[in-house]
Amino acid sequence: MAKQVEKRTFGVDVAKAWLDIYGSGSDAVVRIENTASAIDAWLRTEPGPARMAVEATNRFHEAFVACAQVRGHEVYLVDALKLCRYREAVGRRAKTDRHDAVLLARYVQQEQAELRRWCPPDPQQSKLWRLLKRRATLVQTTVRLRQSLTDLGELDRTARDLIDHCRQLIRQVDRKLQQQARDLGWGRDLQRSRGIPGVGPLTALALVATYHRHDFRNADAFVAFMGLDVRVRDSGTFRGRRKLTKKGDPELRRLLYNAAMAACRQPHWASYYRSLRDRGLSGTAALVALSRKLVRVCYALLRQQAAFNPDLRNRACAAT
Repeated sequence: MAKQVEKRTFGVDVAKAWLDIYGSGSDAVVRIENTASAIDAWLRTEPGPARMAVEATNRFHEAFVACAQVRGHEVYLVDALKLCRYREAVGRRAKTDRHDAVLLARYVQQEQAELRRWCPPDPQQSKLWRLLKRRATLVQTTVRLRQSLTDLGELDRTARDLIDHCRQLIRQVDRKLQQQARDLGWGRDLQRSRGIPGVGPLTALALVATYHRHDFRNADAFVAFMGLDVRVRDSGTFRGRRKLTKKGDPELRRLLYNAAMAACRQPHWASYYRSLRDRGLSGTAALVALSRKLVRVCYALLRQQAAFNPDLRNRACAAT
């Protein structure tokens, strides 16, 4: 019987200019340039399938993970916050690029069974997500300009023209986003999501794009991916304050919160919102709970490929 060969595990700390790579069973950390040619040359020295834990750093890690995936390696992306918490948990006091490479290898070795293997995203979907995030930046910049460029006297007209130009650009981006979604074949899913009272075109687009991003096991996983699940901190008789995990994209939560503000004024959701307030929830907490309900309803519609039925009334429950 052939002996099974254990896969080597690598930790890759990512910087803009270079990569620090540590392999299990080695005493040295290799530093290479963060360029396609240098990455390809190093990967050629590791022919066998290996596990590679890569720190997700801006977009500087994308070239390495793409090349590693093509060569058949198992790639796991680890965000900086998880690595920081893991460093504290194992009692590491030093924080350098080389130490992080070793820590990444240790992390994936110990936690590999609980990690999700990285899969290459669809290029069109990646393009849509980048444009959606740039839209968020553009909106934030426009708000800052409107708040700061006031009372300029004779320059007020020029400031207003600048802000109007930003708003026109936002509308152009919105049209481009809708066109990209239709090109991806999401037209019917967008209609289903927009059928939910309070959900506008941009929020519907974000929900549908998130749904198609992964194969979510259930609605709870869909909610958790957006960071709308509640973190529980209890110990003995102590009951900690419940807070959102906020693990997902903040732009998604912003859009959903705004959608909940619109939904609470809709007849379909008004009684549900009032029931949340009657339970003692603050206005903000009730809107968060309502946004979570919108996410669950959207997930059910997309999973079942069904249209929203306004005749189904909602009752408050602990799951939301």
